[in-house]
Amino acid sequence: MGMSKTQIDELIRVSADHDCNEANGVCVKLVAIADLPTRAGDFQVVAFHSPSDRKEHAALVHGDVSGRERVPVRLHSECLTGDVFGSLRCDCREQLELSLNEISRMESGIILYLRQEGRGIGFVNKIRAYQLQEEGLDTIQANEALGFRADERDYAVAAHMLYSLDVRSILLMSNNPTKIADLRLHGVKVEGRIPLVIPPNPYNRRYLETKRLKAGHLLESSATIEVPEQMDSAHAASTDASASK
Repeated sequence: MGMSKTQIDELIRVSADHDCNEANGVCVKLVAIADLPTRAGDFQVVAFHSPSDRKEHAALVHGDVSGRERVPVRLHSECLTGDVFGSLRCDCREQLELSLNEISRMESGIILYLRQEGRGIGFVNKIRAYQLQEEGLDTIQANEALGFRADERDYAVAAHMLYSLDVRSILLMSNNPTKIADLRLHGVKVEGRIPLVIPPNPYNRRYLETKRLKAGHLLESSATIEVPEQMDSAHAASTDASASK
């Protein structure tokens, strides 16, 4: 069962009354929540508006997450080429689909869909980076050649979205330890990590290897990270999260 109408009304009311005069300038408003049946299972879709970056972000929520601890959460940055067009140059669509399928089998969980195309450089620059990669640069070198950092994303908005949903602590579904550090910097209590390892294909093998070697991504199924609770699979996390309630 998802969040009740009473819970939804309260979350929207609290968000509407929330003062966005925050030190880091980040502001997110929870605007609306509706049921969203998907091929993976039943979710509730949450619409957020961020006046600070003038973007609209989304959350897919399965089960009742309000006031809960150890909620499995996937932070998924928008990828038009992968999520929509099925590009094989990255593993974005596979990670999104795996997250949806895994969370739908859990008691509860969240996917935050963040409008940070191309690791934060936007769609046009992402395609420009693709051109440079076809000339021999790797994904990080291409970003840097365009004048960007290897990763321009920031997770302050994601932290605020979790705050707006009244999530107390999370198990992060990610291979990227930088996300854990960034979320903690913004006050999110991350209690564990759930790996999302996707087998490479001939088109994204170099991309994934670059992320492993240069960005520190943990792409082996046995990967561990120094967090209070390390989860080796989504199903183990679900069991543990249920037991803690």
